[in-house]
Amino acid sequence: MPFRSLSRLTHTQAVFLMVAVTLMWSIAGVVSRQLESAARFEVTFWRSAFTTLSLLIILPWWRAADRSAGFIPDDREQDILERHWGVLARSRAFWISGVCWSVMFTAFMLALSFTTVANVLIIMSVGPLFTALVARVTLGQRLALRTWLAILAAGAGIVYMYGSQFLNAFGDPSVNTSGLVAGSLVALCVPVAGAINWTVVQRGQTHGEKIDLVPSVLLGGVLSSLMTLPLALPFAATGSDLAWLGLLGLVQLAIPCALAVVCARSLKAPEVSLLALLEVIFGILLAWVGAGEAPGTEVLTGGALVIGALMLNELLGWRSRTGTPRIQTVDKQTQ
Repeated sequence: MPFRSLSRLTHTQAVFLMVAVTLMWSIAGVVSRQLESAARFEVTFWRSAFTTLSLLIILPWWRAADRSAGFIPDDREQDILERHWGVLARSRAFWISGVCWSVMFTAFMLALSFTTVANVLIIMSVGPLFTALVARVTLGQRLALRTWLAILAAGAGIVYMYGSQFLNAFGDPSVNTSGLVAGSLVALCVPVAGAINWTVVQRGQTHGEKIDLVPSVLLGGVLSSLMTLPLALPFAATGSDLAWLGLLGLVQLAIPCALAVVCARSLKAPEVSLLALLEVIFGILLAWVGAGEAPGTEVLTGGALVIGALMLNELLGWRSRTGTPRIQTVDKQTQ
């Protein structure tokens, strides 16, 4: 079974695989710029639908490999949905996580339809800092001074980036300021939902509940598809559009999200957070090269401050936390 070898990754293999994951995540912006006729909600619907279809096929094989490797128990008394797709119908945390994924799926594609790829990705990059703040409020986790400083620096970078764009927009009537505002606010939903998602998962784990994040992604795809279907009608996507959106569903979401879970078994949490920042860099470069969407000076300057603050925070945290635990995503069977 091809998935079985993924359960025995070395640290180096996990690092390279996580880099590949971020590269797959980053294609959304450049691919969305290739679409011909699909409108905002239709784009979101088809991407979520193709993600759902992909995971419905992939997950049974994946979970069979995990059972064989001992990552999840081989309980034949589980119902069909739980055994083959990991659906935890009785878990409130599972449903909350699925709702968060659906918000992230929907908000991300909608934001790309309003503003530039660079703006969306830079706003999304502050997710780890939002997660730290949410964990501070809900779980009582203390924030290190370096994290507070990173939050202030990242905030300053975002204020500079958007302040400069708004000032330029006021002097140029051709600039769509409403799109910039709408896209920014919608994009902000992604790191907020992500912060809630990771906090719910972490809280569930502290209470002995292990949540497999990949089935939560499946639930998110289902909910996002159902929410956007009425708004997506009547369909206008061409055959080429459907091919691009199918690529996003399979290659940009289903496969990398599953692989990220595998990487998290071999990498520590700060390593995952640090490597995930590559999505911002890859995404901006791909949109620049593949769609001619060159980021402005204010975006590059403000974005560099945001990414620099995040990287420095993660690097300092990595060095200061010896023995930092890995992200737990599935319950490894007790031998």
